[in-house]
Amino acid sequence: MIAFRSNPIQLACLATAVLLSLINCSGGDSNPPSGGTEPNPQITVGTTSMTFGEVTVLAHSEAQNLEVFGTHLVGGITIATSPNFEISTNNSTFSNELSITGLESTLVFVRFSPQEGAIGTVNGTLTLQSNQASNKTVNLSGIGLSNAPTIATANSNLSFGETEIFQHAEAFGMTVTGQNLTAPINMSTTAHFEMSLDNNTFGNTLQIPLNDANGETTVYVRFSPTDTGNQQGTLTLTSAGANDVEVALSGVGAAVVHNYVTFEEQPLGFGGGFNQSASQVFNLHDDMSNIQQIKMFLQIDCPSGGCDDWDRFANIKVKDQNTGNWFEIGRYITPYWVGTQQLERGLEFDVTDFKGFLTGSTELRIYIENWTAKADLITLDFDFIEGTPDFSHYAVAEILGFHANSISGVPYGVSHNLDLDKTIQIPANAESTHLRTIISGWGHATPQDPDGRRCAEWCYRTHNIKINGTNTFQHSLDPIGCASNPISNQNPGNWTPDRAGWCPGMVVPVRTNLMDNSISGSTFTFEYDFEDWTNDGANGNAFYATSTYVVVKSNSNISAPVVID
Repeated sequence: MIAFRSNPIQLACLATAVLLSLINCSGGDSNPPSGGTEPNPQITVGTTSMTFGEVTVLAHSEAQNLEVFGTHLVGGITIATSPNFEISTNNSTFSNELSITGLESTLVFVRFSPQEGAIGTVNGTLTLQSNQASNKTVNLSGIGLSNAPTIATANSNLSFGETEIFQHAEAFGMTVTGQNLTAPINMSTTAHFEMSLDNNTFGNTLQIPLNDANGETTVYVRFSPTDTGNQQGTLTLTSAGANDVEVALSGVGAAVVHNYVTFEEQPLGFGGGFNQSASQVFNLHDDMSNIQQIKMFLQIDCPSGGCDDWDRFANIKVKDQNTGNWFEIGRYITPYWVGTQQLERGLEFDVTDFKGFLTGSTELRIYIENWTAKADLITLDFDFIEGTPDFSHYAVAEILGFHANSISGVPYGVSHNLDLDKTIQIPANAESTHLRTIISGWGHATPQDPDGRRCAEWCYRTHNIKINGTNTFQHSLDPIGCASNPISNQNPGNWTPDRAGWCPGMVVPVRTNLMDNSISGSTFTFEYDFEDWTNDGANGNAFYATSTYVVVKSNSNISAPVVID
């Protein structure tokens, strides 16, 4: 026996050795007992997906941590990423592939590094592999942003609806975004549209300085129409190196309207204490400098006993205060039995040609050839519509004035002594000259046409205006669609058959003939030549109520043309 000095540590070691000896009774065999199972190598990761957000191409996102560890691995772990993603173990040196021992928990740093052309959503994977272990995959995603200079706005078009001319629509705040710009953003708009950076000072051009260009800027855009009707425009954004951006603009310019009511439910009839006409002085708009158009509206209301049973010749006239002559500014035929209430504002006439008379103190006359005591109640009002006039001054002279009533017109198909030939002198400063004619036929005279139509209410005819002896303008008195009249409740009246150039319950059309500007400062002859036809006298007379005016316009003061018999 060998004696030795023992201490507590030695005793513990000895005990451990004895215990191991007892367990490992097979001697030096380190293999597991028969029927035992060898542990499976495994790779474990802290997450199965990683998202990195927006990153400009050729730049890098902030790295995210991925915890990786392995158990019972035979070798290390190889980690690889698809393009546009990188990995590192020290958050400094990154690559697409690396290896770790896998014997303990390890942090791997992952980042999104979009390459050139990797624009938009980019998806990828991170794959972990080790011998005898199942592969692990982590899904990766990010959004690649272009590094090219860009201008963007979420609005491709702006629509402002209806705005009165010379007024401003409420401004719309449009966000403009610039990226990677090296120059300011220049902006411009076409007519009727304006921009501002402060929603206070507006103009058609604007610049976003370079200091503010790379980021978001609010640009205020508004509609400022100077003309009526639909207006289309474009807002253009430009900057050096960036693609231009265009925003479509639209709005409706609404006229500023000054309304004047003249006659109000004025009764017109014969008998029952009524008169067929009424005249009165009214104060109308007195500043024509920005009046683009004048419209006249006539509404017929019926008394308690109903309206006149028949379709009647009717017109509206204005008095020329210099000569005392009455000029016919509108003609219509009344509907059978009813008024014009089916039309919101009644019958509509364009009377802009007479703007020189329809200003300030104005005397008007209304007339209906109504031979009954069931008087039509007439209301007449005018819209003076602001805008840019075509010319600042108008003047009018009457050439033919056969418009007192239906049978005071030009007798048709018989000889007469009415003068239809005139000589006309046009002022030298006339910049536009046209003829304005209203004509409607009356009577059922024969012989009738082959289609049974009698003159002059029914027979279709074409008349000529001769200038210096040459047929220059034609007036075709053809159907205008009586059956489609919106005043469609004229029963039992005979309102649907087509007349020659007019219909019951409708405005008699104005026939406008524009003359060549070479006529300015000259004198020419005028003749209204009716199509040949001879009345056989077997069924009464035929008449054409006719008014023709010569209208001149200029941007300087202009006198009326001179008409010589």
